[in-house]
Amino acid sequence: MSDLKKYIKTRKQKDSEFAKDFEQGYDEFKIGVLLKQARIDAGFTQEDVAAKLNTKKSAISRIENHASDIKLSTLENFTKSIGKELRVSIS
Repeated sequence: MSDLKKYIKTRKQKDSEFAKDFEQGYDEFKIGVLLKQARIDAGFTQEDVAAKLNTKKSAISRIENHASDIKLSTLENFTKSIGKELRVSIS
């Protein structure tokens, strides 16, 4: 188990507020990280994506860093702009 996973596990056990909100916050964080990594892997800058989506670089930064309550259509548009396909899974 990594140090980060150990820390999270211990913190969840000690802090009920942290535990309660952790999963939602972590999911939002993961989405942003996945989008950013896909963009970088595809060779695009935030400016490139912003131009393709007719928006500003700051909007792309917000999506990548604060992906809470993001619309599915926004995810689809973002992924299409970098030549990727969005796949949603329920398990």
